[in-house]
Amino acid sequence: MSTLTPRGPFSLAASVRFLEGFTPASYADAGDGVLRLAFPADDGYPAVGAAVRQDGDTVRAEFTGPDATAQVARILSLDVDGAGFPAVGDADPVVAGLMAEFPGLRPVCFYSPYEAAAWAVIGHRVRMTQAAAVKSRLAERYGERVEVAGRVLHAFPAPPVLRTLPPRVLGLTDVKVERLHAIADAAEDGALDAARLRALPADDALAELRGLPGIGPFSAELILIRGAGHPDVFPRHEPRLHAAMARAYGGDAGDVPRLAGIAERWRPYRSWVALLLRAGG
Repeated sequence: MSTLTPRGPFSLAASVRFLEGFTPASYADAGDGVLRLAFPADDGYPAVGAAVRQDGDTVRAEFTGPDATAQVARILSLDVDGAGFPAVGDADPVVAGLMAEFPGLRPVCFYSPYEAAAWAVIGHRVRMTQAAAVKSRLAERYGERVEVAGRVLHAFPAPPVLRTLPPRVLGLTDVKVERLHAIADAAEDGALDAARLRALPADDALAELRGLPGIGPFSAELILIRGAGHPDVFPRHEPRLHAAMARAYGGDAGDVPRLAGIAERWRPYRSWVALLLRAGG
């Protein structure tokens, strides 16, 4: 068992509630205060199970398989010092209201940039519920089975397994299968390493990601922000966020430069505030 000490406000219960409403996660809470996760380790193999609990200011993770403390910290945005986050609310009444509405909520990320990229390919031009069903089927058929705190979960297939998907897969076009093969290759080549992507200037990381088959500007932002867990990127290609900002701050949702200017006051937590705005509708 490993221990994580959040720096700044954090609520595991808020993370669980968020996952329940986040379609790609297909998460079903057991109602016992335990967050159960199953995922390929950052090195791609083997799969890891994690049972995460919070007791006051302490978060504990118990693993089935190898220790993946750093990966769980990234998934829950606990690898970021959030001690300065309340000051963003002190300076911005809109953010203060969101913090009051969603106390302790930090971004809950995909398990890896690799998984986020695969989701982007699976979900292209289909309903989110349909894409989530396809993703779940892939995990159940090709992913590893892991028992976590008394429940059986299926991890998303690791890159070497995804690379062997047959040409015809229920719910996926031939082109999407080819693109998933390419995502698996990129992950095995290190192009989707979270630490490397976060270490790059954001514009450079986004440009690299847009070079992957099937990954456009919106998906590149998703991979960097919600896959690699970058805490300080303003999404310039997320219309629903822009609409939420226009409702909260006034003005035109299509005036992205103005919205990006508003987001400057959220540094160094622009990704975090963007998530709160989306959570708030």
